[in-house]
Amino acid sequence: MTDEPLPAAPPPTEGASERRLVIPEETARRLEERLRSSAFPTLDAFVAYVLARLLDRTDGTPFSEEDERRLKDQLRSLGYID
Repeated sequence: MTDEPLPAAPPPTEGASERRLVIPEETARRLEERLRSSAFPTLDAFVAYVLARLLDRTDGTPFSEEDERRLKDQLRSLGYID
């Protein structure tokens, strides 16, 4: 992710169901730093927006082998996988 300016917060989706995720404290702190320079009202709204844009950007294209290796290395370093 780059340090490009953040867009204005989109309106909340009415009636959307929710799910809770657990993220590392350091990741949350970094997200909160970015949140300060945005119009998002909450960290939850900001993270939901970022994840949705990331999913839109990939357009269902599968990861390359290199992308998958890097993702696994990152997840392993964070302790999510062995």
